[in-house]
Amino acid sequence: MRLFTRLAVTAAAALATVAVTSAPASAAQTTDVRIITFNDLHGNLEPPAGSSGRVTQSDGSTVDAGGAAYLATHVKQLQSQVRNSMVLSAGDNIGASPVVSALFHDEPTIDFLNMLGVKASVVGNHEFDEGYQELLRMQFGGCNKTDGCQFRSSFDGAKFPFLGSNVYFTNGLPALLPFTVQFSGGVPIGVIGATLKDLPTVVTPEAIKGLKFGDEVQAINRTANLLDALGIKAQVVLLHQGDSTEVNSGPNDCKLQADGPAATIAKNVSPKVDAIFTGHSHQQYNCVINDPAGQPRAVMQGASFGRLLSVLDLKIDLRTRDVVRSQTKAHNEIVTRDVTPDPAVAKLVDEAKTKSAPIANKQVGTITADLKAAGAASGESTLGDVLADAQLEGTKANNAQIAITNPGGIRGDLNYASSPNGEGDGVVTYGEAFTVQPFANIMQTITLTGANLKNVLEQQWGQSGGTKILQISSTLHYTYSASAPVGSRISNITVNGTPVDPAATFRVSVNNFLAAGGDGFTEFTKGTDLAGGPVDLDALIAYLGAHPGVAPPPADRITVTP
Repeated sequence: MRLFTRLAVTAAAALATVAVTSAPASAAQTTDVRIITFNDLHGNLEPPAGSSGRVTQSDGSTVDAGGAAYLATHVKQLQSQVRNSMVLSAGDNIGASPVVSALFHDEPTIDFLNMLGVKASVVGNHEFDEGYQELLRMQFGGCNKTDGCQFRSSFDGAKFPFLGSNVYFTNGLPALLPFTVQFSGGVPIGVIGATLKDLPTVVTPEAIKGLKFGDEVQAINRTANLLDALGIKAQVVLLHQGDSTEVNSGPNDCKLQADGPAATIAKNVSPKVDAIFTGHSHQQYNCVINDPAGQPRAVMQGASFGRLLSVLDLKIDLRTRDVVRSQTKAHNEIVTRDVTPDPAVAKLVDEAKTKSAPIANKQVGTITADLKAAGAASGESTLGDVLADAQLEGTKANNAQIAITNPGGIRGDLNYASSPNGEGDGVVTYGEAFTVQPFANIMQTITLTGANLKNVLEQQWGQSGGTKILQISSTLHYTYSASAPVGSRISNITVNGTPVDPAATFRVSVNNFLAAGGDGFTEFTKGTDLAGGPVDLDALIAYLGAHPGVAPPPADRITVTP
């Protein structure tokens, strides 16, 4: 109840400010306001490496992008162009972070966002990685109850609110502020936050115990109506849900795949909302999607890892205090590295690097070529193969025969030329391995029948988040037909070369996220005889140590037929 009281007081203060503010007297008819938004930073304070640090343009060319110090410079340049500017985030600022941030429970990233002047952020699913209480610590400050304050002697928390209009306690009370009101150009602007309603499917159950997540459109519309009743006519939404795009989609293209969740939400959100910033899918797009009244409305997303800034220029009528939609301009700006890095932010990043270096730069193995998280046409990836093999080897004591891991748990590549000195020596450091497997998921071995195993593989399709091809150990092979009906796509399953009998039993190793039915793989919850194993990162490090010079495996575990 103490938190609820703090939220209520904060909201009341914001509303009181609105109530006593009259429309500014000015000869001008409109005022210009620029909103600068990013999404899915994931604690990438250093410039991200490999494909994660490049932006692909419409013609297929790429630009190196990202890095907190460069992002800060770009933000300042954009702010200097328009007097009335504000910075917002569409979620997943923290969680699944590289070691320079994650070793310190992402405190350096929150410090960076404070320096950047962020005014509000919606919560993404990764804001809940360490649970609700840790999210409150990110908001209000204090030291971690287990590790204390490891980055600096104290931690003050975020100077901006985390928003979630559709996040509730199980008793129905709000668990987060639904909105904030920011004044810019002399007018109030309502900022509404909503995260994906399917959040429980992409985090461990323990992390969100006592919480529930409601429909995005209903929560946004309810909040928009409240703001409108209070006289706040200019409104934007921070939505941590996104769409997939077609191949060769540039930062300012709008090549969305059909019927995506974000576009569906955008088509149904109240016309009172003037723009929607999205996240979660790590895609880049700049779209105009008509609202239910048929009026055009900007819907944007800026890739991930701080590579793009979504820039929205609004004209607001000073009499009505509402956005003049026809004069809205939007673009995604690349965070190039050809600008002078912000010195204060660079100092913060250097501090995090220096303090994490003794652990991050320790060599844990070697590879002979890049191991990529991106899959072949079948969805099988070289890095996914290696991770599954490492997890199988790490759970042999549980009599494991198969290991299966989820693609969403693979957060980066292992690059041959990404040693601390930038040399092409194939060295893998602890920091690089951590970037790939940052969640500290615990391996668990369960018993599944052959029928269960087939059902697991069938669940790779037909989910709300789209197709998710599981990564499998070398002991498992199968064929799928993408044109067959959902539920009937899998055939020719073998384990160690032997065809799978539906009635036979197999010991299968998965992480605790999958074991709990994460990513929609509910068939795993039917497993029996659970035995615990190592943390997934520890299994990877042990595997790299035991197998010097790991080479990319051939993509022959999954076969695709028409």
